[in-house]
Amino acid sequence: MTALEPEFASDRSESDISFECADGSGTGAREWGPSLGWSLAAAGVLLVSFAAAPGLEGALGGALGLSMLGVARADSRRYVVPNALSGGAFALGVIHAAVANTDPGLEAALTALSRAAFAAGLFLLVRIAYRRFRGRDGLGLGDVKLAGAAGAWLSLPMLPISIEIAAAVARRRDSPHRISTEGGQNVPAVWD
Repeated sequence: MTALEPEFASDRSESDISFECADGSGTGAREWGPSLGWSLAAAGVLLVSFAAAPGLEGALGGALGLSMLGVARADSRRYVVPNALSGGAFALGVIHAAVANTDPGLEAALTALSRAAFAAGLFLLVRIAYRRFRGRDGLGLGDVKLAGAAGAWLSLPMLPISIEIAAAVARRRDSPHRISTEGGQNVPAVWD
């Protein structure tokens, strides 16, 4: 890293950043405290989820939506996709596959796991290739893990559509230091 390249929060471990303020001090209560906009967005996510799918599927979708809001907020502030949120979304996807499909529970869960492995593996290959050819990171590991979570939720035909939606949103953002799809842009594409 040269003196002109900024150090990104994604270069640090999650434990280093999970409760720190934007200026690097304190407990993060100021940064992570609830705001009216985020509270309204969370309420909207839950209402839409339960309206679209009442019962357990609505609860799982609502939990996914809240996780994706958390990812969007963290990524928009620090360019970090928290492990707890992407891991939680992944676990919710496997549970959703097991309880929501008519296939036997274990078969549906294994299918979700294989889709997650495919999506994460694809993003990991892109990450490695970009780093090798350009000499810098284009995707963070948080993006790779979020792709795995998306794979647990989405069918194989929906994965490329999700990636394209995320890329289209990322291209609209003025972000000179990141040229690739960021976790926050993948959020609306995952929660469909």
